[in-house]
Amino acid sequence: MAALFKRNYSARREFSSSGGFLRNDDLGKLLLRLSVGGLMLFHGIHKLIHGYGFIVSKLKAAGLPELLVAGVPIGEVVAPLLVMVGLYTRPAALTEAILMAMAIWLVHMGDLVSLDSNGGYALELQAFYFFGSLAVLFLGAGRYSISGGIGKWN
Repeated sequence: MAALFKRNYSARREFSSSGGFLRNDDLGKLLLRLSVGGLMLFHGIHKLIHGYGFIVSKLKAAGLPELLVAGVPIGEVVAPLLVMVGLYTRPAALTEAILMAMAIWLVHMGDLVSLDSNGGYALELQAFYFFGSLAVLFLGAGRYSISGGIGKWN
């Protein structure tokens, strides 16, 4: 307990003496977790409400087992919730990244090197989720999380 207090005290002292509010890495991790997890969650809820049968046809076309469709609610509902609250953050972020890689491979390969009608990258949303999830994977949860950023999974 004393070690935990010492770690938190020294982090607070470092925060206040080395750049103030703009040098709060844990707040940055929280904002990244909330944006990547929170925005991914909307897609998962939409699929829970409206179904994800179209994914089964994509899996069949790729010669993959239909059972993989079970990964959709895990990767778009459970994992984003875990990322947002900061519990098992690294495995949850890896799950999101794998889900996005699969989505790009199964659905969006034709747009991999395309621009949209406004001149932006056609897969910018998918890229945001993929690279944002990887960033959370490498950064971890941070202090502002259920886990407090403690443990190898966070």
